[in-house]
Amino acid sequence: MVVAPTAPHLSLQCKTIASDTTAIRSLDWERNRFDIEFGLRNGTTYNSFLVRGERTALIDSTHTKFRDSWVPLLKGIINPLKIDILIVSHTEPDHSGLIGDLIDLNPKIEIVGSKIAIQFLQNQVHRPFRSHIVKSGEKLDMGINPNSGIQHCFEFLSAPNLHWPDTIFSFDYGTGVLYTCDAFGLHYCSEELFDSDPDVIAPDFRFYYDCLMGPNARSVLQALKRMDALPEINTVAVGHGPLLRYHLSHWLNSYREWSNQRSKGESCAVICYISQYGFSDRVSQAIAHGISNAGAQVQLVDLRATDPQEITALIGDAKAVVVPTWSEQPDASVRTAIGTLLAALHSKQLVGVYDAFGTNDKPIDAVAEQLLSQGQKQAFAPLRIHQVPRGSDYQRCEESGTDLGQLLTKEKTIAAMKNLDGDLDKALGRISSGLYVVTASQGSEGSLRRSAMVASWVSQASFHPPGITVAVAKDRAIEALMQVGDYFVLNVLRKNNHQPLLRHFLKRFPPGADRFAGVALLDGMAEGGPVLSDALAFLDCCVEQRMEGPDHWIVYATVKQGNVADVNGNTAVHHRKVGNHY
Repeated sequence: MVVAPTAPHLSLQCKTIASDTTAIRSLDWERNRFDIEFGLRNGTTYNSFLVRGERTALIDSTHTKFRDSWVPLLKGIINPLKIDILIVSHTEPDHSGLIGDLIDLNPKIEIVGSKIAIQFLQNQVHRPFRSHIVKSGEKLDMGINPNSGIQHCFEFLSAPNLHWPDTIFSFDYGTGVLYTCDAFGLHYCSEELFDSDPDVIAPDFRFYYDCLMGPNARSVLQALKRMDALPEINTVAVGHGPLLRYHLSHWLNSYREWSNQRSKGESCAVICYISQYGFSDRVSQAIAHGISNAGAQVQLVDLRATDPQEITALIGDAKAVVVPTWSEQPDASVRTAIGTLLAALHSKQLVGVYDAFGTNDKPIDAVAEQLLSQGQKQAFAPLRIHQVPRGSDYQRCEESGTDLGQLLTKEKTIAAMKNLDGDLDKALGRISSGLYVVTASQGSEGSLRRSAMVASWVSQASFHPPGITVAVAKDRAIEALMQVGDYFVLNVLRKNNHQPLLRHFLKRFPPGADRFAGVALLDGMAEGGPVLSDALAFLDCCVEQRMEGPDHWIVYATVKQGNVADVNGNTAVHHRKVGNHY
């Protein structure tokens, strides 16, 4: 059953997914931004579930934008007074937005969640409610459904930091369905209930992992270990996107492989944040994403929710530590965590600080001075945020993270360059290529993100449709703007006039700097990004596929339009002597 709310870009889907189990999916067709300004190309969904044993459980609610349609739909399925349990997988508003409405409809409903989730809810719903705190491994028997004869019993698995500190998974022994909320999800809006076509959703599945789960790869591996101890899982009921059933082993193995890759090495950065305080969580994610792009390990740590002993262990082992500003009058848990953090720092670490943009923040310069007082070096310039964070702010944070990640992996990069065989190195260097500047732009004023890079690994890849491939290093800032469905511009540099543009775009830009300052541009020529006035030609391209290599993404794009400024001009050519670096 599909129900259309009043807004044309919102709809609801209600379908059976297992015995006595109904999915209520809120389809948000046109949402184009999520969390830390990650661009969405295919909208998203917010999934909740109704499980009926002898007693009835509702797993998660939905976003407040669906209030006028979701609540009536729920009432049409079941009398809210008949819902005994509300399992809160985690308290992010897109999954908990209507909990207050549910309490009003049924004041006797018992809310089940982690200790942190219940604490967070007390500050969110502003009304009394019955609650039951559960720990990892604890079970909750819902009894036998009289119609199916199936006994529904939930086991709860702690899954902190996936991607909030309060997350729990719920496994129903009666159906073999594991409810994971954000973990294993993807932002993909479709009426297709399950993962019937893996090729279609694979790019969004990987993009979601890279943005939200990758920075907590260690936590992913811990969650997978807990899942391995369960009986056979036949379906992962995610909080976003289609449910995973037909290709489940593929998705789980991908998470395991990607997380193992990210957990290798010793150069780990700890990014601290304070949950439910300002924009601390989102800004920390942006920094962490940048560090991950550079191939360095990163661990997000919630100072409000993490045990002091664990904070001490994580900070003590880190090569770099990044923390937010905090309130001038922090609560007891945050005050204790800050004291623990400062005591655990040592002089060999890099430290950085960012504005949480909360209420009554301690000045960022005071926090930076306090952190550096023990002799550490600065990881990056303090990230000052003077308004509600916009796209450009998140881009600056991500680029600061990438710079830090490159610093942490510098020795590893140099060692890899020296490890290549001399003859092979010289032979690879004899592959010549053209010189290009790739530009990309997304968003509008206030949330605009744009970037550029010099490219030489470019090749035509198809005739019909016309297509090209571009190799993009994983630590390039522009990589985030070249996902499947994104547009970009390939500017072809002119043989006799390429040096000024080459020098400009090869220089190192500080985080957040305008890469196009002082460069002549042709406005409105291409959808993908700026066209350089002095380029020989340009191609406006749309990303169709991405193939992952060890240190580069190979991006295949179809060419939508193009033009040549001088039909007699020649492309600038790049000749290298060695093949182990640019």
